[in-house]
Amino acid sequence: MTDNFSLITEYALRHSTAEDSVLNRLYRETNLKTVYPHMLSGHLQGKLLEMISHMIRPDRVLEIGTFTGYSAICLARGLSENGLLHTIDINDELTEMALKYFGQAGLTEKIIVHTGDAREIIPGLRENFDLVFIDGDKEQYLEYYQQSMKTIKTGGFIIADNVLWGGKVLPGYAGRDKETAGIAEFNRFIADDPRVEKILLPFRDGWFILRKIA
Repeated sequence: MTDNFSLITEYALRHSTAEDSVLNRLYRETNLKTVYPHMLSGHLQGKLLEMISHMIRPDRVLEIGTFTGYSAICLARGLSENGLLHTIDINDELTEMALKYFGQAGLTEKIIVHTGDAREIIPGLRENFDLVFIDGDKEQYLEYYQQSMKTIKTGGFIIADNVLWGGKVLPGYAGRDKETAGIAEFNRFIADDPRVEKILLPFRDGWFILRKIA
């Protein structure tokens, strides 16, 4: 099964638009200089985020979890002419790397970087968002969602990454850690929340795509 999945992923990559030079350099530097490079969105996920952003043409995007900036670049490429993306990360150690690549991508004026706890920063942004991408601390997913729902427009979209969490959210999984518990709680809440239309996609480590309807 794993071998087939790897072959399918390779096939998908070969038939998708190639990663450009900026994102490729960012991918390589992330793998060379960070402890957890798997946190990077990467080529397929990044291209899907870029496609979705182009479809929506958002004026305002909120990203929770910057890491080295790969997903922010992809999302920002679909912004409207006067659009802005706010990206938040609690760790400032990788901000310099992210800012370097935002510049190389020609997006310095389109991306605003915030450092700190997203739960404290979001209320002060005073923006109405068209699109939110949640990829921060897994224990806090439900809190991020509740904050996002206060700021996103009706008809706006929320994408939450890692909602399958390596299969550990499945019923009967033993020895759940705090991150798994946080994701499982988030998933249960979303499934019963009438304010959003939702679909959980088994893409990469699981995506929840939500549309606010009330």
